[in-house]
Amino acid sequence: MKSFKTWALALFASRTAAFLSATETSSQYVLQNDDLLMAVSKSTGGVSELVLGKEDLLSSRTGSKGRGPYLDCSCIPSGFWSPGGTARYKLLKGTDSTGTPWGGVVMSDTYASTNQTLEQYWFLREGETGLHMFSRVTYYNARTPFLRGLGELRTLFRPNTPLWTHLSGSDGNWAPIPSADANSRAITVQDATTFLGNARNDPYVQQYSDYFTKYAFAEVWRDHDVHGQFSDGSTSSDGNTYGAWLVHNTRETYYGGPLHSDLVVDGIVYNYIVSGHHGAPTPNMTHGFDRTFGPQYYHFNRGGPDTTLAELRADASQYADPEWNSEFYDSIAQYVPNYAPSSQRTTFKATVGLPEGAEKPIAVLSENKQDFQLNVFDHTSLQYWADIDPETGAVEIPRVKEGTYRLTVYADGIFGWFIQDDVEVSKPASSEPYQVQWEPESAGTEIWRIGTPDKSAGEYKHGYAPDTSKSLQPEQYRAYWAEYDFPTDFPDGVVFTVGESSEAEDFNYIHWSVFPGPANYYRAQPYYDNVNNWTVRFELTSAQLAEARTATLTVQLAGVKTANGNDKWASLPRERYSNVPYTVAANGRDVDTWVIPSYRSGSCGVRSSVVCQNFGNRFEFSADLLKEGTNELVLSLPFNATDTETALLPSTIYLQYDALRFELS
Repeated sequence: MKSFKTWALALFASRTAAFLSATETSSQYVLQNDDLLMAVSKSTGGVSELVLGKEDLLSSRTGSKGRGPYLDCSCIPSGFWSPGGTARYKLLKGTDSTGTPWGGVVMSDTYASTNQTLEQYWFLREGETGLHMFSRVTYYNARTPFLRGLGELRTLFRPNTPLWTHLSGSDGNWAPIPSADANSRAITVQDATTFLGNARNDPYVQQYSDYFTKYAFAEVWRDHDVHGQFSDGSTSSDGNTYGAWLVHNTRETYYGGPLHSDLVVDGIVYNYIVSGHHGAPTPNMTHGFDRTFGPQYYHFNRGGPDTTLAELRADASQYADPEWNSEFYDSIAQYVPNYAPSSQRTTFKATVGLPEGAEKPIAVLSENKQDFQLNVFDHTSLQYWADIDPETGAVEIPRVKEGTYRLTVYADGIFGWFIQDDVEVSKPASSEPYQVQWEPESAGTEIWRIGTPDKSAGEYKHGYAPDTSKSLQPEQYRAYWAEYDFPTDFPDGVVFTVGESSEAEDFNYIHWSVFPGPANYYRAQPYYDNVNNWTVRFELTSAQLAEARTATLTVQLAGVKTANGNDKWASLPRERYSNVPYTVAANGRDVDTWVIPSYRSGSCGVRSSVVCQNFGNRFEFSADLLKEGTNELVLSLPFNATDTETALLPSTIYLQYDALRFELS
């Protein structure tokens, strides 16, 4: 059997001279090379035809299906807008510095009543089977200097064809697309979540889950390279396999840094450029807002009848490199406002003195003087990251735009972060790497820790553990939360004994205020007993207490949902729990209450995530509250703390732990 690469090379060798055309008809703009044809409709402002070889990847349009990639947003006063109805267009063509011909289409549409403009750029190069894309948002309106938040901005590949058979979120997270029969029997159990378990013979149900939610296919940005859809050949016109992929070749214009997570595929291949999913920050649209997002690359490929999803995915992932095609991007920079060519970029080099035990260390450059998870205040801000060599501390980040950044370093196994503001990145880059020393947080002698400080709640019960009841064994947290009945798992509540209990079995991945009834398919009424108070038991010796004056409990969270949900910036005076009190008691006495702020809120665990806004707090109290022998800490959310939900979602407040540590000094 030929490998995919051999097959693809044979295909291209069989062709005659390569070519690239960019033409206009009365109804559309057409870009075409020797293997890919795309057409942008003048009436809708999106791609209306997309053909790879002779295979139609979209099919005819029905409603919103059968189009894309196209751009839309939640950005106008009434909500969503799909631009294109009153658009202006440009047809571009040229040859880049490598001698490769290219063509481009620019769509620009202005929402007249507010004077906000969306622009979409599509580029096709000779010899490539993919579209290079930029999206631009502008708002110029001095009479209304603040319009609203840019709630969502996304491009969508939205086919209307039975060609596509599988979804692929990441290397280890893929599934067959649920059949029409399964969907016809679906029962809505929560907003954007359906029960498909009545279709017992459906491949999705047999292999992946009894539930379907688009959030099961969300991914964290840190190591994410590509996602998309696959055709296994059973539905294609020629028996060959096909792939449609969104490649993260650059990440600089997204928000939220490497801890951001978002939807990627659910029958639509998304590029979620801006969203509030999982509590992600979104920028305000104020007078003068002008930002270009991208480039990202939609790649379309074809394999032989026996080519696997993994092989087509690997073909697409080779382009997830910010240095790939830099000459081409330099050549088109004159047509793309705000994009910085190579002349304004350099390689950032640093050497980080890492704490002992640091695993998977990472360096992040982001908006100066802001938490990279909230990097939406400067409309020109960019973000970059790269793994640090754990042996040498060396890190290099290529193609960083010149400017002033915050440098953040974090690592698995280490509590806290290293943060350095006012880091200047400029050309020519110094021959000497930037030198920093990370001194880890410490409040004395560590007595115990629960969990691993890795910015996730995945090590706890129903987190990263595989669902062994399904052949694809997806991670349990990706499923519908109510499948895991808290009262059954923890009839006496969470009581964790240090040195005896197991995080994977005895510490839940969500700390509920009340176990929800609303949006719970299995338990219609809320459950209150032994839910909001969690107990940690541990032993102390006389030697440990002899010199101790102060006890410190560090609580690091991987996510929290307050009454603000994903609307973190809103003022909600009618909601009692926009800011949530979290109390720690030691041996029956309250030691402190931490008020968790609304701007950290996000719908996390109930939206199939264990990585959301990461932050924490230290509780310091007198060691006089402790005793030789068994001690207890009680970690408390308010009893029955709820909010108002306008969709079918749990109304409870909850949080998710990254890790906890107890120290004496």
